[in-house]
Order: sequence, then C-alpha cells, then structure tokens
Amino acid sequence: MLEKQQDAPMFRSFNQNNQLVSLGDYAGEKIIVLYFYPKDDTPGCTIEANDFTRLADEFAQLDAVVIGVSKDNCESHAAFISKYDLKVQLLADTTGQLCESFGVWREREKNGVKSMAILRSTFIIDKDGILADVNYGVNHEGHAEETLEKIKKLVNPEPEVLTEQA
Repeated sequence: MLEKQQDAPMFRSFNQNNQLVSLGDYAGEKIIVLYFYPKDDTPGCTIEANDFTRLADEFAQLDAVVIGVSKDNCESHAAFISKYDLKVQLLADTTGQLCESFGVWREREKNGVKSMAILRSTFIIDKDGILADVNYGVNHEGHAEETLEKIKKLVNPEPEVLTEQA
C-alpha cells in the first residue's frame, strides 16, 4: 500500500477521448485527485462521479484536476460521461497496470464468492508529484466533499498557533 509523502507512481493511460494522459502532464501545474472506482454507470460510482462533477469548479479554483480510473474501456467512459454530463476525465485502465501500481486491485468476498475488484480509493498528488493524501476503501457518499476539504487545507494550510512560553 502507498503512503503519504511518497512519490506518486508514474501513470499513463488513455482517457474517454482516446487521448494519452500521464502524471507528467500536470507536473508543477495542477494538484491531481486520482480516484479509483469499480465500474462505470453503477449506483455508487455514478453518485461519486456526479458529486465530483458538482464540485468541479471549486476543484478548478484550487488548481486541482479530478481524474477517475476504472478498468472500463474508453468507449464505456465516453458513454458514462455523456449520460450524466460529467465534468471529470476518466482513464481506461484496461490492463489493470494502474490499479496494480496504486495497490487498489484487491481480492474481495461477496456472497461467499471471492473475486478480484477495484477497492474504491483516492489519491491526492501535489504539484511536485508527491502523494499528499492516500485514502483506501472510501465510501462514495460525501467523498467528493471530503476530498475538496483536504485540498483546501493543502493549498491554504492553517498557520501554526504559537503559544507563549511562561
């Protein structure tokens, strides 16, 4: 599992428009919210994508870009974005390489059946390519708001309060 203050794993993948997107595209310019989700157009994933879309302008004001990742292909991502008018980029990790490098491809058990699936997780990568926040196993409800608050604190850290020593 990844931890805060590590270098973010390098990534390169195609987005919904079949354009190659990489970590280097944003180096020195943008904070990246890289969120991994199980599948396009499923209830929890739709709520999460819509919540990030609703807050897209606020993320942009903080120089942050929101990028979702699943194992769905580019065509599926394009349809998902079109159906809900999403304002996030979605990367197609059809090989699973991105999921592996971020440690989100995990075994799960559902109804007594074990299978591999994406563990819903979010990584905040600062402008220097360092993991500012690592959050494995998130709940989709309220997650976009929590992530926005973390970025606000990253951009405008509260000053330390100095106490006078007696």
